[in-house]
Amino acid sequence: MAEKTFTITSDAGLHARPATKLVHKASQYQSEITLTFNGKSVNLKSIMGVMSLGVPKGSQIVVQAEGNDADAALEGIESVLKEENLGE
Repeated sequence: MAEKTFTITSDAGLHARPATKLVHKASQYQSEITLTFNGKSVNLKSIMGVMSLGVPKGSQIVVQAEGNDADAALEGIESVLKEENLGE
């Protein structure tokens, strides 16, 4: 399993438009990918799950990937977070 922690830097937090881009990117991989915030984990391939977390600016999230393309999945998620100025 691969895991990485990110800090959300966007003033709007993890809102609908960037969350959709994260879900789309996660869906491109075979690995199971979860996003954890405030003790709750959701499938990063589910827009409803991601939106249910209500992640605000300054929050730390943990993304975990398990599967044969787990490392590539984490790299892809990280690239979306950086490209969209969501987190670091």
